[in-house]
Amino acid sequence: MWRRQAPGLAKKPHWNGQRRITEGCFMLFYRVGDLDRTIKDIPEEKYTNAFLGYGPEDSHFVVELTYNYGVDKYDIGTAFGHFGIAVEDVYKTVEFIKAKGGKVTREPGPVKGGKSVIAFVEDPDGYKFELIERGPTPEPLCQVMLRVGDLQQSIDFYEKAFGMELLRKRDNPEYKYTIAMMGYGPEDKNPVLELTYNYGVDLIIFHDFTISQIAVGTDDVYKTAETIKLFGGTVTREPGPLPGINTKITACLDPDGWKSVFVDNIDFRKELE
Repeated sequence: MWRRQAPGLAKKPHWNGQRRITEGCFMLFYRVGDLDRTIKDIPEEKYTNAFLGYGPEDSHFVVELTYNYGVDKYDIGTAFGHFGIAVEDVYKTVEFIKAKGGKVTREPGPVKGGKSVIAFVEDPDGYKFELIERGPTPEPLCQVMLRVGDLQQSIDFYEKAFGMELLRKRDNPEYKYTIAMMGYGPEDKNPVLELTYNYGVDLIIFHDFTISQIAVGTDDVYKTAETIKLFGGTVTREPGPLPGINTKITACLDPDGWKSVFVDNIDFRKELE
């Protein structure tokens, strides 16, 4: 999960691997067709959730797998790119995945024109994971790639409305795409958004909304909603407590329609307890 200060507040968040409750959180929700091991079953609403990560939810990036009763397949489409996982040895990791019956779609090796060693694998539902060779890191689940139709517009939105930093930007004319890494701290210690613009693709088409939403923690959902509106975001749920559990949230859409939910830090910690 990502932890951060609410947009619009003066204090800038500090990120150092061991995050404080004043800084925010990050979670990604996506839908799957077969969920054998679950943590939370909601029979009255016909879905089951499982939360997976490399550490506690209150201090780490996690993914929330959601199985909707009776839906065993989704059309993932091309809008969502991949997750990134940092590993110390890509070659050994790929060998392990193959031994467990996993699907490798790109064999390990250096990126074209660079030295970074990567590989790509797919989970049983077809979601792609990029394995990135790095040294030890406090946040192995390190990257989420989303495609966007206007890269500069998206950069401006995430900087101003979410308070993220543009960590780096790289254009690749040979393969006709440009990426921008956005986050709340250095890539080697924090999860980041990899926004990708493919030349000539100005409209992002979603399929089945398989990637449901990104969750970000905030100290004040009301100020966060005001900031999002100020910088052109669409607030789809006004700030306030959820019925039954009283956790305060607000939700919005970015310029391409990617949904984010901001969750009150203190309420979330109480919910985990």
